[in-house]
Amino acid sequence: MAALPDAGGSSDPSSPLSQGDSFGADLLPFVIQALSASGSSTGAGPVLPMLFGAISETVASAPVANGSPAPPSTGRWDALIQDVAARRGLDPALLRAVMMAESGGNPAARSPAGALGLMQLMPSTARALGVDPLDPAQNLDGGAQYLRSLLDRYGGDVLKATAAYNAGPGAVDRYGGIPPYQETQAYVRRIQQLYARYV
Repeated sequence: MAALPDAGGSSDPSSPLSQGDSFGADLLPFVIQALSASGSSTGAGPVLPMLFGAISETVASAPVANGSPAPPSTGRWDALIQDVAARRGLDPALLRAVMMAESGGNPAARSPAGALGLMQLMPSTARALGVDPLDPAQNLDGGAQYLRSLLDRYGGDVLKATAAYNAGPGAVDRYGGIPPYQETQAYVRRIQQLYARYV
């Protein structure tokens, strides 16, 4: 769920994943390869497609939550996703993956914590972004703005940015990376799986 810095998230800091600090260690060779191939160590630029392209080979056959290797359809939102991604400087596959992880493409989705819509914006976040969380186009645009700001904050680091989208930037800053919250670690993995299917 999207929350502004230190606005609180739904992750439980008392439930660390059993893998602890080893989360993402299996992705390190892909990160190094992608950064080396790009000739750059900063920014999302060409690194994002290469990084997730390499990861897609690893996770493409992994089942998603519903047990199917096929990506969940974003059908009626595809044109809007393309438009918003282009305006906000985002990879459409990443925006699509976040939307599907957040709401499954349901514009009426409402979390127990009060997050709303396609991108599960908290009401305070939506107000700060100047969007109506109940309007699907505005909700998607607000979530895209917030995701873009997180990518900028973390120098294009998609893992940190998506972790912050779920747990809040305060938690990512506090732990210097993906927090050891079971929900957040599962969320980041879900984004990787969905991204691999949408590219």
